[in-house]
Amino acid sequence: MSTNAIMSEPKNLGREHNVVSQQEWIVARKELLKKEKESTRLRDQLSAERRKLPWVKIEKNYVFDASGGKETLADLFAGRSQLVIYHFMFGPEWQEGCPSCSFVSDHIDGARAHLAARDVTMVMVSRAPLAKIEAFKKRMGWQFKWVSSLGSDFNADFHVSFTKDEMAQGKVNYNYAMQEFPSAEAPGLSVFYKRADGEVFHTYSTYGRGLDPLVGTYMILDLVPRGRDEDHLGFTMEWVRHHDRYGINDFADADKPYWPEVASPSSATCACGSAEARS
Repeated sequence: MSTNAIMSEPKNLGREHNVVSQQEWIVARKELLKKEKESTRLRDQLSAERRKLPWVKIEKNYVFDASGGKETLADLFAGRSQLVIYHFMFGPEWQEGCPSCSFVSDHIDGARAHLAARDVTMVMVSRAPLAKIEAFKKRMGWQFKWVSSLGSDFNADFHVSFTKDEMAQGKVNYNYAMQEFPSAEAPGLSVFYKRADGEVFHTYSTYGRGLDPLVGTYMILDLVPRGRDEDHLGFTMEWVRHHDRYGINDFADADKPYWPEVASPSSATCACGSAEARS
């Protein structure tokens, strides 16, 4: 199925916008530039405050299944002092990773060498068994490290996986609030620091729209006249597909566990894009 089916009808944007001279456009552009600079300064301030957050020492011995065998959280740093973990939605019973987390992950490989140059390792973690993870990773052509947390408390402790009992209560602890969430798996990102003595600390986690900065495609879409073009959809990211599935409606999981209930029968994406998850 073509994704054009869930795009808004093309509009004649030229008729909806004022058409002015170059001189008038420069005046309007400079006014917007003032606000852009204010936003940039505020982002820098927030980043500085983020780095000043207190840390929490990791007391549990988290162990993951990796391609080379069992690895601890400390091992995942791979000789560096800073570790970023993306919590990728891929449940143990699922046959493929969620489309929206895949959308995020498509932006990661190119950053790995640059992150390493700044003493940062980035790793994906999911509850799916390692064999499923590696098969899906091969299909998608990714090179980043991806480990399985199956059998570990890691996902539960970082509030990105929920039990059947938690789901049955109607609300789960996600994004620092009790809220409805349409899937037993959720997206997120967590940051850790390892001191020279080997002690590991949790420094930051973000969820929902806090993951937007990872998605370069969104940053580009925000620049174009039609923007992300998602307002007419049942939920954001309803248009997203695995990068090898655009133009078709082919999914490995018949029940599509990454779908919010508001998904239309002809579309598919994951709970990353639900209204609650993206707030």
